[in-house]
Order: sequence, then structure tokens, then C-alpha cells
Amino acid sequence: MREILIVGGGYAGFYTAWGLQKKLRPGEARVTVVDPRPYMTYQPFLPEVAAGSVEARHAVVSLRRHLRGTRLVSGTVTGISHADRTVTVRPVRGDTYELRYDTLVVTAGAVTRTFPIPGLARQAIGLKHVEEAVAIRDRLMTAFDQAASLPPGPERRRLLTVTFVGGGFSGVEGFGELLSLATAMLRSYPELTVDDLSFHLVEARNRILPEVGDKPGAWVVRHLERRGAHIHLNTQLLSAEDGHVVLSDGAEYDSELIVWAAGNAANPVVHNHTDLPLDERGLLLARADLRVGTDAEPVPDVWAAGDDASIPDLASPVPGARTVPNAQHAVRQGRRLARNLVADLRGRRVRDYRHGSLGVVATLGLGRGVFQYKALVIKGFPAWLMHRGYHVLAVPSWERKIRVLAVWLTAALTGRDLVSLASVQHPREAFVTGGRAQNPSAGRAKEGSTT
Repeated sequence: MREILIVGGGYAGFYTAWGLQKKLRPGEARVTVVDPRPYMTYQPFLPEVAAGSVEARHAVVSLRRHLRGTRLVSGTVTGISHADRTVTVRPVRGDTYELRYDTLVVTAGAVTRTFPIPGLARQAIGLKHVEEAVAIRDRLMTAFDQAASLPPGPERRRLLTVTFVGGGFSGVEGFGELLSLATAMLRSYPELTVDDLSFHLVEARNRILPEVGDKPGAWVVRHLERRGAHIHLNTQLLSAEDGHVVLSDGAEYDSELIVWAAGNAANPVVHNHTDLPLDERGLLLARADLRVGTDAEPVPDVWAAGDDASIPDLASPVPGARTVPNAQHAVRQGRRLARNLVADLRGRRVRDYRHGSLGVVATLGLGRGVFQYKALVIKGFPAWLMHRGYHVLAVPSWERKIRVLAVWLTAALTGRDLVSLASVQHPREAFVTGGRAQNPSAGRAKEGSTT
């Protein structure tokens, strides 16, 4: 039986495996997915998870529940040797080992791109995984609880200062949703006022949301500023030591919450640990039919899709254009890849991947959004409804659609659920301390030393 091995269970990997599960005949091939997480994260929901508008578990899709005919390996691929037809797997527990394959599918997904900025690794949190979105929400709510018991002053101001670095879709959506949450929370905290909030969005370029036109992007800046946000364009984060933010435009302030959403980088296994061909950005070089290689020199039995693949964009009028790393392409590439794998297995003709953009839509907080399709631009509440409508249709499985809709309808009737569960990140603290009051950081250190 032919062994098809899929590296990564994100968008492209999940949809490839899901499609193969539906199309392969019994005994035709065995499909294996290697991923350290037991779920696929629907990343467009992460800003709403951070704002409490979507439950964390509803933003992920269980691999075992939906890929019942697929062998799932919990681990990380740390090396690919196509010359030997093997991948090296580091499991969650135990020693590394090798898996052999006949056909390889690389959908490892990108990782958060970071820079050696002082204090960044210690102070900041990303917005790429559901755990990070939950932690962002809990930290903001915990900061509100602590600030409400303090008099006006530097410490209260620090607790209620939030900094997002990165003005792409992830950063702007997360920023807008968290600003909306913070503004709504003021109604439950009479000790605090809107003047206590300080939200900063930092972007190195001269504009935010490069996926939309200049005018809609400028409108988003004005919209956020009207809501009290500070937008720093043409600005870089220079330091975040001990939460003290230093920006290249001269601004300095203390920030309790720093969120890093400044783009993606190639997965290390693709960039550094494979004998497959790469482009100048460190991405897998792929053809329009999603085979790895070039038209002149295809690599036999290796396919790629998603953020780590450099794939020709046949729908673009720009010569030599490559598909951009977003959910629209990853999902559709995964579906096309499943069809092409089955066709290749059965000796049929494979087809090129081609997808014209459906437009871009972003949430800017509850009831606010922006949508653009070519020259058509829609702003405000209608765009926000379009955002929710599109993503509830796009999230895989009816089970997830129903759960998300149920939470949205409940929130429309009863309002936001403003409860912090930050303590779940340190579940043994109460047990270890026996209820004794202590410095939170000391408690965490003690817990870590006894685990």
C-alpha cells in the first residue's frame, strides 16, 4: 500500500488529508499526518477568541474527529531527506525516529517571524495559536481587575496600556477586537474611565492593511484613532525590556501587554533541514500543479501547499507572481492537492491551481469592519456582518459552524462574558501555596520548580 505522508496539520494539511479521506478507495493508500497539535486552528477566529466573541475550543478543529481514516502522529518533523524517502520525527514524548514514505506532502505552515529586539522574547506574546489568543484575553482582564484596585498613577496606566506590533490583518484585527473588548469592559469597572486606556499599534511601513487599497487603509487608521487608539506608522519597536516600550518615533511608555503580530517566517524544517529545492525566501519551490520543483525539473513524489510553498499565482496579471500566504489560498490549495494526488495515483492528468481573490474582509471590533473587492469598499457594520458570515461558512464542519453561531447568538442576547481564567495557566499554584498570599511571580517560580 502506498504511503502518503503529510507534514503539518494546518489549513493545507488538514484539507489535503480530509479530501484524500473522501476520495481514496479502500486499500489504495495509507495517509499519515504528522503534527505536534491534535487540532487545526482556524486562525481568522483568533482575534475574536482574544475578545471573547468565540470560544477557544470552537476556533480549532479536532484532527482525530474529522480525519478518522488517517493515521495521526503527534510530533514535529525536524528533518526531511527525500533522497532516502524519510522524515525525522521528534515526538511529544520519547526519542526521535524516522518515518518512510512513498509520497510526501509538505504543508508545515509558517512560524512567527521575530527579531533580536531587547526584551521581546521575554515580554511579548504572539497571535498565531489559540493558546496565545486565550492568554491575551486573560491578561487584559486580569489587568483590569488589578488596575481597578489601584489609585490613578503610573502603575494603573501601565496595566491598562496595550501594544500591538504589526499592521497586517492579524495585528489590526486583534488590535481592533481587543480595543472593543476593553471599551466594553469599562461599563463593569466604575473605578476606571476611557482616559485610563492606552492602546498603541506599531507598524514599520507607512500604512496598515497592505492587502486593501490606500484609501480604505487610511480610513481604518482614522477609525481606530477616533476610538482613542495611537497609531505609530513608519515606526519600529526598539526595546521592550521589562515592559518598557521604546519606539523609533521617540515614544516611550510602560505596557503591561505586548502582542507581536509582525509577520511570518518559513518553518525551520523547510528553511534549514531539507534537501528539497527552495526559492530566495526559503520557501519550497513549487509548480502550478503543486508539485515541488520547476517545470523543467520536478521532484518526483513531493507536493507542497500553504504558507511554506512558493506557488505561481495564475490568476494574477503580474508576471511571475506567487500566491500570498493566506487562508483563502491554503484551504483551496489543500483541496486541489487532494484531487491531484488521487489523479496522479490513478494515472490521470493533474490540474493547475488557480484561484481569483474573493476580496478581503477584516473585523475591527464588535460591529465594525472593512471589506474590499477590487473597487468595491464596504465599511462599518455591513462589513462586520460580511466578516462573520464568510467565516462561519468557511470554518470546516457543520458541528463547528453550529457551535460558533450559538455563541454569537447567546452573546447578542446576554452580552460579553467578562471572566478571566488566567489562573488556569498555573493550575497548581493554589495547591502548592495552600492559599497563602504571595507574589504571583514567586508562586509561578515555585510551581515550576516542583513540576
